[in-house]
Amino acid sequence: MLCATLHCRVSLKAKNQQRTFLNFSDWGDLIKAVVYRGPNQVAVEEVEDPKIEHPADAIVRLTSSGICGSDLHMYEGRTVEKPGKVLGHEPLGVIEEVGDAVFSFKKGDRVVITFNIACGHCLNCIRGFTSACLTVNPENAGGAFGYAKMGPYKGAQAEFLRVPFADLSCTKLPGSPVDKWEDDFIMLADVFPTGFFATQLAMVQPGLPVAVFGAGPVGLLAAYSAILQGATQVFVVDYIPERLELAKSIGAIPIDFTLSDPVAMIEALRSQHARMDTLLPGERKLQKIVSGVKNLVRSAGASFEVARSDPVTMIEMLRTGNPAIVQSLLPGEEKMKGVMCGIDAVGYQARDRQDPSRENPTQVISDLVRLINPTGHLGVIGVYTADDPGAYNERAKKGEYILPFGQLWEKGMTVGTGQTPVKKLQPMLRDMIIAGVAKPSFIISHKISIDEAPDAYREFANRTEGFTKVTIQFAK
Repeated sequence: MLCATLHCRVSLKAKNQQRTFLNFSDWGDLIKAVVYRGPNQVAVEEVEDPKIEHPADAIVRLTSSGICGSDLHMYEGRTVEKPGKVLGHEPLGVIEEVGDAVFSFKKGDRVVITFNIACGHCLNCIRGFTSACLTVNPENAGGAFGYAKMGPYKGAQAEFLRVPFADLSCTKLPGSPVDKWEDDFIMLADVFPTGFFATQLAMVQPGLPVAVFGAGPVGLLAAYSAILQGATQVFVVDYIPERLELAKSIGAIPIDFTLSDPVAMIEALRSQHARMDTLLPGERKLQKIVSGVKNLVRSAGASFEVARSDPVTMIEMLRTGNPAIVQSLLPGEEKMKGVMCGIDAVGYQARDRQDPSRENPTQVISDLVRLINPTGHLGVIGVYTADDPGAYNERAKKGEYILPFGQLWEKGMTVGTGQTPVKKLQPMLRDMIIAGVAKPSFIISHKISIDEAPDAYREFANRTEGFTKVTIQFAK
């Protein structure tokens, strides 16, 4: 707690600094922010202008802020957050003001901010786990901007943001607002580090095959991160065509789970030791496989109509007609027909494969346990929560699920989970962007003004065609 003298000194310092507001001009005025108002309701409201509350704080004028898939958990009433919370945890902007204890940054510095809020000096922070800081949240280990159960901090979908522990929370950036890097740098606040962290949880290495379930922003960037690290084949499983097209555009192999069992499809493709981009509905290449395998299917006595309706059947027929595949396997290697690294980028709102209109929270993990090879690795980056008011039964409301743990144990699989320690990854990924090695902004589908946020939330939550990643951009 600050003493009265220090608080007065910091307040006087703040009052003496001139701040340029987007729509307001005087210190103490209100700013625009996106506020949670209940299930399926957000509003753009005027809220109190943030102020320095501690000498380690900074005030940042935001130039971009993302709407994250995790925000939809709150929007859809799947958390225990009460109405009134300012939302958002993906901030990029320019420092307007710093407290007396901030040494690394000054007014005018361009920064991206970690979505984790962390002190930097507790036991977990000094071990690199800033995602599980022990001092910033009285409820749990770990804090974040604008999110349920992650502390009392206001969110980043606002014109200005108070940033605690600014020396740790901010990462310095080159350039100026709305330049060529703006869309890429905003990805550093959460989704790019989170996608990369997913590959670390799954122990991705050069040469290994990888399967990512979920082609939302995090899933796509997990696949992208695996490709950047030299994975041989990266399969991306989803059912939304435009997301599968994005996966294909970065060199991943799209798998539409509405066509057939995705585990069987991936195993069949793996058994051919070849890249086949043929699993999107209506593609001409799929018709070429149908034509090429027609005689094989007939000679095997199978129904051509059945094969045409099931990609797995067609691929297995190709495999049967190629004895070199079988001849290349050493005894026992047929047990390694899956992938070594699997990533759950969906979480507890996974869709049921038989009926995508309804949820099946264990669908993805169950499929991945079947798909991952013995001694392989499962990374669970999709959100699972211990409090889900919208779950389908009482146990699921407490985050309790039935999982195929016996099969997982028998395979000797490792499992990694948890929130991303963003600070550990930000500088490396920033430098990859600057060098032109990485361009994570390929996932952005919509750039909006803050006044358009309620409509964007609704469309994003409805998985409206074309809505992949939305960023709020503020006037320069």
